[in-house]
Amino acid sequence: MNEAGKQHKIAWEYNAYNFWVEHNGTPEERAKADLENPKKMLRKYAGYFDRLEGEKIANICGSCGKKAVPLALLGADVTVFDISEENKRYAMETARAANIAIHYEAGDVMEIDLNRFGGTFDTVFMEGGILAYFHDIDAFMRIMHVLLKPGGKMICSDFHPFIKIMDTLKLETPTMSYFSTEVFEGEMAHARFYEDRIRRQFPKCLYRRYTISEIINAIIGSGFVLKRFDEHPAWENESLPGEFTAVAIKPASVPAKETE
Repeated sequence: MNEAGKQHKIAWEYNAYNFWVEHNGTPEERAKADLENPKKMLRKYAGYFDRLEGEKIANICGSCGKKAVPLALLGADVTVFDISEENKRYAMETARAANIAIHYEAGDVMEIDLNRFGGTFDTVFMEGGILAYFHDIDAFMRIMHVLLKPGGKMICSDFHPFIKIMDTLKLETPTMSYFSTEVFEGEMAHARFYEDRIRRQFPKCLYRRYTISEIINAIIGSGFVLKRFDEHPAWENESLPGEFTAVAIKPASVPAKETE
């Protein structure tokens, strides 16, 4: 694991289980909410899946299982890849409380065992602002491509690159030039929910924010066929961009020119 990965692991294992209990309820309480309406818990992402029953899904940086558990309740075979053992604990306890099974691989996404997991998933799915943790988006997208079966789909939803120049999602993150390639140290996601005295104690993460063209070109350059690129409004101001969702397909066969 590289230095950034080590730093992120420390940050995402700092009081994470307790944070989820405080903000999502106990695993039993969270499971009850998931069971009541799993499709609702998927929010806008539900419409991007062609089907769920029997689908093998890799949930990248799936955190506390907030999407993995609803996906499993709807019939999917879900494997979460995430760096935090604290997140894993909450997710697995929630799954057990919901009486379903999910798989959870706690480790650096960039070090996924591709001999074991390559070509095994129908869908890779990610959401919630994960791309900034990976400082080589081309390498990241190549791994996503390898994880999929031929004909498989990637659903990549993330914070809109516009947040580089305006904090449209109220994440309290620094703004910068839209074209900045800087890797910068910043607060981990949970810190802003705590009073300053506690907030200052949280470990930091290393971020690299991307432009729209960097994201699209990384998807295409890794071998995907980009099918959709949807932009979504900010949570509190519908006149500003807040998130995007890219949908891409791994071709079912290699083009002839690539086999020559």
